Amino acid sequence: MATSPKLTINDLHVSIEEKEILKGIDLEINGGEIHAIMGPNGTGKSTLAQALMGHPRYEVTGGQVHLDGEDVLEMEVDERARKGLFLAMQYPSEINGVTNSDFLRSAINAKRGEGNEVSIMKFMKQLDKKMDQLGMDESFANRYLNEGFSGGEKKRNEILQLLMLEPRIAILDEVDSGLDIDALKVVANGVNSMRNPDTGFLIITHYQRLLNYIKPDYVHVVMQGRVVKSGGPELAERLEAEGYDWVKEELGIEDETVESQA
Repeated sequence: MATSPKLTINDLHVSIEEKEILKGIDLEINGGEIHAIMGPNGTGKSTLAQALMGHPRYEVTGGQVHLDGEDVLEMEVDERARKGLFLAMQYPSEINGVTNSDFLRSAINAKRGEGNEVSIMKFMKQLDKKMDQLGMDESFANRYLNEGFSGGEKKRNEILQLLMLEPRIAILDEVDSGLDIDALKVVANGVNSMRNPDTGFLIITHYQRLLNYIKPDYVHVVMQGRVVKSGGPELAERLEAEGYDWVKEELGIEDETVESQA
């Protein structure tokens, strides 16, 4: 029986083009937990997500990241995915010539390993079930990956990948961006359906509205490349009502320069 997942981040420092963005992030995410990351623009939220997945533009200059005791920073990007890390991106890529179903089946088989591939019948049955859960037309299976998709369709497709791949740690980077209320509810329902001891979530968001539908166990405020405050769902509610100025005043933090890439 597989143990419940654990992602530990210790004193993580990350730079982009020699400019330090993350200046010592500490987090621990266990299976069954939902952690929300909030903070003003340019504080390092998306940098954290990209660095965890191994994007080459984001240089890790210090600290440690372990998934189930294994050194994530020593893994190639594809190995991180096979070990159970998943990233739903704010701006998913379009890939011409690769259908959604082909992409998903290849990803699942890569995760399962050679000799343990999923049968086509079992895969299609699961895919139909998850697409129905997300209110996606069956034609999505044969469309090229994200090509011509609306913003809302791309986000639903990211959640479909989440449901099909069943990662150990799921990182959702502003999946609520640009969604209307109906699409937001569908995305939230998909995430909530996976709330179990086998999956931990790190949700990066600007807005309380997503957290109205996905109730986090922990909320962390990131400023100046560090986690400066943590609490429960009530922290997100106060941030929505009052903004971030009270946190800055409480901790003596000066306004910071917005970095679009962070």
